[in-house]
Amino acid sequence: MTNKYMYFIANWKMFGDLKTINSLDKVIKFSKSHKKNKFKLIYCPPNTLIRPISKRLSKTNIEVGAQNSHQNLDYGAFTGQVNARMLKSVGAKYVILGHSENRMAGENDNLINLKIKNSIKSGLKIIFCIGETIKQKRDKKTNQVLNSQLKKGLKSIKKINDIIIAYEPVWSIGTGLIPSSEELFKSIKFIKSKFGKKSPKVLYGGSVNSKNIDQLKIIPDIDGFLIGGASQNPKKFIDIIKKTIN
Repeated sequence: MTNKYMYFIANWKMFGDLKTINSLDKVIKFSKSHKKNKFKLIYCPPNTLIRPISKRLSKTNIEVGAQNSHQNLDYGAFTGQVNARMLKSVGAKYVILGHSENRMAGENDNLINLKIKNSIKSGLKIIFCIGETIKQKRDKKTNQVLNSQLKKGLKSIKKINDIIIAYEPVWSIGTGLIPSSEELFKSIKFIKSKFGKKSPKVLYGGSVNSKNIDQLKIIPDIDGFLIGGASQNPKKFIDIIKKTIN
């Protein structure tokens, strides 16, 4: 078993309904049987499920997060949007910000920076996603991109303890492709070097599954994983956790 305190964050994306919540029972049982192990489980379901999942997990050590937040702290004329204050009120303790799927939909670093600031003000902890595209990787601009996203996204933010960094190469998400061990080691090390000794936790995300987790978990500086599709299936999610901590 690893001696590190490992994070396993389930990003359910656009998945699940009230019946799906029953699938959490297997993970709850697993978590309760491994209380002495040093790992943290966080579920980030769609907004429609935050409240009922929070209730289901209320007597466990599993926490709940949201997948995005509007940048405005106050109520307003933003049809279809939900802000950090509202997310916290229904049980969210974390929020994913800067995910590449939202960046591709138009979010830029300045907007993400504002979202991070106001989410922290609302009392949420941040899962901040960064990562390069396949073109940027081929052009050998990975470090340049990561540095820019970190610098702009975290501008004027002092509460680094409230932030988890998730390195998610855009070209890896949903493709089944993952960086080589050497590439991943260098990228994680580069990210941590931007913070010195006070570096936040740095996770890896992008096509994480029970087949490649043995390759991923051996990277020394990885503090956990942000898991998409595989987290929707309790057996697959548990398999990933087991293989990492054992």
